[in-house]
Parts: sequence; C-alpha cells; structure tokens
Amino acid sequence: MNGAESLVHTLLASGVDTCFANPGTSEMHFVAALDRVPGMRCVLGLFEGVVTGAADGYARMAEKPAATLLHCGPGLANALSNIHNARRARSPMVNIVGDHATYHRPWDAPLTSDVEGVARPFSDWLRTGLSARNIAADGAAAVQAARSAPGQIATLILPANTAWEEADDPVAPLPVAAPTAASPQQVETAARLLQRNGSKVVLLLAGAALREEGQRAAWRIASATGAKVMAQMSNARIERGQGRYPIERVPYPVDTALAALAPYATCILVGAKHPVAFFAYPGKPGSLLPEGCEVHVLARPDQDVAAAIEDLADQVAAGTAAPMPNDGPRPTAPGGPITSEGIARTVAALMPENAIIVDEGVTTGRGFFPETHNAPKHDWLQLTGGSIGEGLPLALGASIACPERKVIGLQADGSAMYTLQALWTMAREGCDATIIVFSNRKYAILRQELMNVGANPGRTALDMLDLGNPDLDWVKLAGGMGVEGAVAGDLDRLADLMRQAMARRGPFLIELLVP
Repeated sequence: MNGAESLVHTLLASGVDTCFANPGTSEMHFVAALDRVPGMRCVLGLFEGVVTGAADGYARMAEKPAATLLHCGPGLANALSNIHNARRARSPMVNIVGDHATYHRPWDAPLTSDVEGVARPFSDWLRTGLSARNIAADGAAAVQAARSAPGQIATLILPANTAWEEADDPVAPLPVAAPTAASPQQVETAARLLQRNGSKVVLLLAGAALREEGQRAAWRIASATGAKVMAQMSNARIERGQGRYPIERVPYPVDTALAALAPYATCILVGAKHPVAFFAYPGKPGSLLPEGCEVHVLARPDQDVAAAIEDLADQVAAGTAAPMPNDGPRPTAPGGPITSEGIARTVAALMPENAIIVDEGVTTGRGFFPETHNAPKHDWLQLTGGSIGEGLPLALGASIACPERKVIGLQADGSAMYTLQALWTMAREGCDATIIVFSNRKYAILRQELMNVGANPGRTALDMLDLGNPDLDWVKLAGGMGVEGAVAGDLDRLADLMRQAMARRGPFLIELLVP
C-alpha cells in the first residue's frame, strides 16, 4: 500500500466519502488510489474555485466535510476565494494539496511555491506531510480538525513522494469533541438582560440557532419577554418557509441596518458576531448597533449554540410554548413586468417542498426574504464571506449532498462569470438544479458602492462596472457547458419556465432580463 492509498482508506474510515477535485501531475498517485480504493465519490471541477465552493455547499447540507484535491500552490491560490467563504460559513473542509516531492523542491521547478504560506491565512489547521508512513495519520488529524466545532478548514499538503512511497496501514478515525457548553453565567446574564430590558433586546441568531428547533426556542423567548428576533446579515443556512418563523436578517445597506437596530439597548449574540458594516464609509460608523448598546454573548460559534438558546428559553419562558407561526397564504406568481418583489413571489409560488435556495442575488435579491416567508419549507444558503462567485458552486455542492432535493440558484450575472464552469459539472453529474441568472448586464452592487463611498464616478468608472458591449448570452454560455437554457423577459415567462423546470430533473438555466 502506498501513501495515497492509505490516505484514501483513512479518509473513508473517517466519514469523508466525497472528493471535489481539480488534480495535476503531483496528485496522480492520489487519483490512481481513488480508482483502487472503492467508496469515494469523485466530482471533477474545471476550476479550483468551483471545487472549493462545491465543497462548501456540500458541507452545509451534508453536515460533514468533503475533501478537495488541488494542484500545488497556484491551484490552491485559485481556490482560496471560496475557501474564504467556506471559512466564514464555518463549513468543515479537508483540502488535499499536492506538491513537489520533498527532494525535488530545492530545484525550484516552475510550480514551486510556498504552499504553506499560501494556505495559512485561510486554514484553521495546516500540515505538510513528511513521510508516506505518517500520511494516513496526518489525514485522520485533518478530518478531526475539520469536524471540530463549529466546522474548520483543514489543509494537508501532500508532497508527491509521500503519495507513491510505501506506507503503513490506514489509521482509524480520531475522536471529535462535542462543542463546549455555554457557561451557566452566559445563560444567566442573558436571562437577566431579557427580564430587565424586554422589548429593548434584540436576539441575533446564527448557526444552529437558525435551524427549526433553535428558532422555536428564540420565539419562546420573544413571546415571554417582548425581545426582537433577527438573523445576522449573512448565514450559511436558514430553515425557512411555512410552519417556521419569519425571521429577518440585519440589512446590508448601512443606513437601513442602523435604523433597524436603533431601537435596541441590548444585543444578545446567539452564535452570531457583532453586527458591523461590510465596509467603512465616510462619516458612518463601523458598528451597526446604536451607541451605548450593551452586547452579551450567549454562545460563541464554537459552543453548543442550540443547547444554549434552549437553556435560555427554559429560564425566561418556563411553561411558555412557542407561538404557532402565523402562516399567510402561499404566494401566487404575479406576472407582469420584472421587479425584485415579483421575482421573489414567483419563486415562492412555484418552488417545491423541501427545496434548497442558493442566494447570490447580491443586488436584485436583497429584498427577497419578506416575499418568501410563506413559501413551502426550504433551506436558504447565502454567500457568507463576501467574495463573489460562489453561488453556482454552492448550488452544485448542495445538489451533490442532497440529490433528492430540488436546488434553485438565485444568481447575479457578474458573480456567475467567476465560476461559470460549475454548470459543466452540474451537467456531468446530472444535478437537479435550476439556476435563475439575473441578467442586468452590470455590477449593480458596485455602482451603488460608488455612490455610498462618495466617489463621484464619471464615464470611465461606470464603464468599469458595465457588463455590456458585448452583452453576455447566458443561454449560449449554458449550452456550451451542456446545460439547457431559456430567456425570460417578464414574470409570466419566468413562471412558465419555472413550472417546466420544477417538473423535470436535471440542470436548467433561466436568463432573466432584469431592467
């Protein structure tokens, strides 16, 4: 058994059975091992950012890490944008990065680089394999680190000779510690603040608190105390739809967010971070909380967030049941000209039960939440790290994790161009994903940011943010990747195409011409 084979056996024993890959020469023995060792599903991505974005989407839905296979420092560098997003989502991920054989590095061959230096800022755990005899143990440690609460990025650098040289037997899985409990003091202090300040408290939820049970506990607390319940701005996964609670997020625009949080004297963080503006803006604060607002951490992201909010609910709302969600009627597809609200209502009206929504709508999708509260039950995945180009890979990974569920991607056109190759992998893998591309032919978010920072743009600046001349043709782009597509110029056509897409399996793309 060589090192690569012992590593694959170890990954499988540790529960990692899916590998998103874009390999090169240094990884060929690992590739060969995937042939000889049964059990690992291998998914090819044509760009490294697709590989890591898909691993993120997979982890969010499968609730376990996938492996990625990347080629040397430059391949890792191509992958880093979506590793950053995955780290912000707290998704577990095991990156296997091939490198030159240890004895070949001194020759400074063209692909030689400081792979550890590239990986370190984006990894929670990092190790370079030194021997084929130890590479299986390194792999077990990587999986252990990735699965540690709340989910970590583990990067194992695999020199080529550690893959082909003779190795020892595979290594048994290493134990993964349960997340630590929030301290009694954290819970008691939160209870006192709620009892003292009531409606002046905002509970800011993230992570496990945004699953159905966590939301129910939060609404018990709100019902008993008058506190406000909100989700943080960007979230890895929220369970939403009829029978669940209509939780709003902290808005993205600074002025809107400041107004939304202005009424509160206390903010209790439930797995969430302190709410801050995405960027600094002249004359505006970085913190989105009002001056003097008291901030208390009920549970850190690495603690048992679900248990902490249940404990808090038992303290302040003992004997109080959560109110039943006040479901309204399911939205109907409105037809007519394209508006942001109309898009959201159409999607809400036509999505099937248990769909997975992947949202990289950026500008067009900013107001989708209020119009989709009464949609059928679904999961909503967001871009978490702000590095655009993850929507298509997220949809790919979510579909690989949950092949029985329909995935609907709400996708900005400029962002989609970063990782267009994900469509090819969707076609190859037969992913049941419908992608709606909001084709406004511009980086609309950046046009708004020019105004927000007071940059006073002229023609040259505006041209830098324009995607016309020539216009992107998304139906042809999708067709070139093996995905059928069609254009919708109004909401009636969007509804027709969605009905067709929901009634069939496989990937489909709708180019929505957004004014």
